[in-house]
Amino acid sequence: MSDSVITVENLGKRYLLGRQRTGEDGLRHAVDEIMRHPLRWMRNRRERGATQEFWALRDVSFSVARGEAVGIVGRNGAGKSTLLKMLSRITEPTTGSIRYRGRVASLLEVGTGFHPELTGRENIFLNGAILGMRRAEIERRFDEIVAFSEVEKFLDTPVKRYSSGMYVRLAFGVAAHIEPEILLVDEVLAVGDASFQKKCLGKMGNVVREGRTVLFVSHNMAAVSSLCTRGVLIDGGRLVWSGSPQSTIERYLATSPGDRSISLRDRTDRRGAGRIRFTEVTIANARRETVDSVTSGQDVTIAVDFEVQAGETLRAAAVQIKFTSAMGQGLFACLSSASGDLLELTGSGRLLCRIPRLPLLQGSYPFTVWCTAGGTLEDYVADAGTLNVAEGDYFGTGKLPPKTIGDVLVAHAWSVE
Repeated sequence: MSDSVITVENLGKRYLLGRQRTGEDGLRHAVDEIMRHPLRWMRNRRERGATQEFWALRDVSFSVARGEAVGIVGRNGAGKSTLLKMLSRITEPTTGSIRYRGRVASLLEVGTGFHPELTGRENIFLNGAILGMRRAEIERRFDEIVAFSEVEKFLDTPVKRYSSGMYVRLAFGVAAHIEPEILLVDEVLAVGDASFQKKCLGKMGNVVREGRTVLFVSHNMAAVSSLCTRGVLIDGGRLVWSGSPQSTIERYLATSPGDRSISLRDRTDRRGAGRIRFTEVTIANARRETVDSVTSGQDVTIAVDFEVQAGETLRAAAVQIKFTSAMGQGLFACLSSASGDLLELTGSGRLLCRIPRLPLLQGSYPFTVWCTAGGTLEDYVADAGTLNVAEGDYFGTGKLPPKTIGDVLVAHAWSVE
């Protein structure tokens, strides 16, 4: 296409998964084995040096026209973030090529490109300079960036003292206001509050209407449907569909949930400072039995296992579980701090969140788990699990609620005066 601003041809990213020993213990072991069994060491060395190939992306080709808003969707581990990192020139492709026409700005995770020791003001100028803006351009947009980000009081504070929400606001404010021809946005907006997400989506809509291009990775199908002019589905590292947002969403919802054998402990697509890591999520019914599905109106307990780094204690920690529909729309959240539960977490343990009379209709509801402490995001795992709900007599009338009333059920009563 002559009007293409991004052209991707046969793009692939390969990682080599090796089994070699490293560090002091590996050297000590090698020397001991050489001295004792030299022939066996030579044979084992060849075996240990063997590597396994893993293709995060393979043979991906597409083009993006000027002014398009392309939603990139797919299951966790499908290769969406790898694609955006290559488009942002953070990761080098193994195969293929990418051609651009225009300046690219990217927002891939909280605080990307920020220097923690510099203030918010200094980071605005630093980010702008990295993206090729002259100082006069940055100064011209400076007030708009600050007003959008809502961090004026903390503008001369080092960003290492910012909360995750402040990081997101400032990072998005810079990326969206420097007038890039191409804006790349990953699922970073998920940690912002609802009003800020709405503001960001509105700003991305303005960017598109101004004739610029947006590539948007998201699990929120409603946002993809309303914002994007085209959808791209990535599955198993390959581009399997490109079409209208609605057709892409339908294909995405029809795909299998993927490999659920990957434990929460081994998930690498997570964010946060890392002082705490969630390791497992289980769901129990009213009898405290671990189950795969629960009944609407039944008491449910969600157990989240965690490990805190040795020597660390998280005081006044807040843990949240947020439930979404299959389309990615937020339904409700269970937040420990909102219910008055101030948590102090150390070592390892299990967090229990009890939901009386589960207010959901029949269906499958993905949920995200995250933890903050002192305003800092410590661990964030999207799609940490799925709550499967069977039909139930929620209102105790002997009748099942009609599916047309929505996903969430609310206890209520009617009377006539």
